[in-house]
Amino acid sequence: MSLINRKTFLREISLLTGASILSGPALAVLSDREKSAIKLGFVTYLWGKDWDVPTLIKNCKDTDILGVELRVDHAHKVMPNLSSAQRLEVKKQFADSPVQLVGLGTNQQFDFVEPERLKVSIERTKEFIRLSADVGGSGVKVKPNALHKEVPAEKTLTQIGQALNELAKCGADFGQQIRLEVHGEETQELPAIKQIMDVAVHPNATICWNCNPQDLNGKGFQSNFDLVKDRFGATCHVRELDRTDYPYQELLTNLVNMNYKGWVLLECHTNPTDKVGSMKAQREVFDRMIAKV
Repeated sequence: MSLINRKTFLREISLLTGASILSGPALAVLSDREKSAIKLGFVTYLWGKDWDVPTLIKNCKDTDILGVELRVDHAHKVMPNLSSAQRLEVKKQFADSPVQLVGLGTNQQFDFVEPERLKVSIERTKEFIRLSADVGGSGVKVKPNALHKEVPAEKTLTQIGQALNELAKCGADFGQQIRLEVHGEETQELPAIKQIMDVAVHPNATICWNCNPQDLNGKGFQSNFDLVKDRFGATCHVRELDRTDYPYQELLTNLVNMNYKGWVLLECHTNPTDKVGSMKAQREVFDRMIAKV
């Protein structure tokens, strides 16, 4: 499909088959997906934490969720201790499949009061940057991650922003985007994220929207979204899209209207028995919601 325009493919296959295999709902789903460049992907936070790479690829392929952010320290074992040969094997497994490795989701944070801990976290993130490049990913997710009573908030937010600048420069050298997850008890407030990103001016420093309840604070969702929408990276985390405690339809409408071309990644928090079945259900919910925009 990458070698031929999708519309040309649909037109030619319709001529060959009388449109019999692409009629009705199937054609409608393809048509709706063409309207938006947004792609649905998957975060191995809970639903995929126990799957090795082959199982993960199979389950994503079977559910038509064709992008994945690998959380580190999980069963897939994509970690900096992999040898060069092992890194190439991971890269090959994704390259030989329709599933794209979107990047790595780390727990590295840059709010530490102690300078030595900050330095260790920055250097560890650089290891993940090199790893993501080697296995075929496009970026690394990091966290802010907290404020500290003994340190002025502005100093901590500035420190986080400066760390992001250093990492964004490093990431650019390896073709890896730095994605700051909107996370942390106080740092997930969007005005705080805005302050961080005002310091992190490197264009390779971006945010990963995270669909937190705090997104509705202050003047509400739209105001908070508008604060940082110009700094969105290639990933956006969502929970189950059919939950009613977050304005997911409004989020997707905003993403479509801003011509977002990144990944909406399912970072689901429940623990269903049939996780593959639940992934299929979320694929259907996503397609219906995109069709409404």
